[in-house]
Amino acid sequence: MKIHPDMMRVNALFTPGHTMAWEFLSQFAWLWEALPEIRSFIPKAGNSLSPTEYEALPNNVWIHKTAVVAPTAYIGKSVIIGVGANVRHCAFIRENALIGDGAVVGNSTELKNVILFEKVQVPHYNYVGDSILGYKSHMGAGAITSNVKSDHSLITMLCGDSRIDTNLKKFGAILGDNVEIGCNSVLNPGCVIGANSTVYPLSFVRGFVSAGSIYKKQGEIVEKY
Repeated sequence: MKIHPDMMRVNALFTPGHTMAWEFLSQFAWLWEALPEIRSFIPKAGNSLSPTEYEALPNNVWIHKTAVVAPTAYIGKSVIIGVGANVRHCAFIRENALIGDGAVVGNSTELKNVILFEKVQVPHYNYVGDSILGYKSHMGAGAITSNVKSDHSLITMLCGDSRIDTNLKKFGAILGDNVEIGCNSVLNPGCVIGANSTVYPLSFVRGFVSAGSIYKKQGEIVEKY
C-alpha cells in the first residue's frame, strides 16, 4: 500500500470535532507534522479559554473547574485539562499536553507532548509521548508508545513497501477514533492506527494499520466485520 497524505490528515483519522485542537491539526498535510508545534499551540489555546470555566495556574496550566485532579498528580507546564476530565493518583503530566473533555489519565500514566481527544482513556501504567490519540481511544494497562528509536536516528513511517521520512526524532503514535490497544502492547516509533481498529494484547506494532482492522501480530492483520 502506498501512503498518500490524505490518509494522514485529520479528517481521515478522526470524526470532526471532539477536540479544541481541530483547527490546529487541520492545517497539516502529514498529521505528525503537528507534534513539534504542540508546544506553541497549548499556550495560545489556553489564553483563549473562559476564566469563568477554567482555573488558570502558573506555567501555562488551565484546568476546567469540573475536572477532577488527584492531589498526588503532577502537572508540569503548558497543560490544558478539559471538562470533566479525570486525572488520577500519581499521574505524571510532564509538559505540552491537551487532555480532552471526559478523558481519563490514570495511575502512574506519563504524558508528554500529546493531544488527547475527548473521552480518551490511558488509565493504568501507560506512557504516551509525542502522540495524538483520537476520540474514545483506549490503551490497556501497561501499553506504551515508544517515541524514540534506539539509535536516535530520524523516524521513518512504514506502510507495506512504502517509506516516508518524517524528519522527526520523536514520534510515538497517532491513534484514530475508537482505537483499542491491548494490555502491555508497544507501539513503536512512527505508528499510525486507523479508526475503529483493535490491537491484541502483548503486540509489537510498527507502521500503518488501516482503519477497521484487527492487529493480531506483525504480518497478521485482518479486517473487522
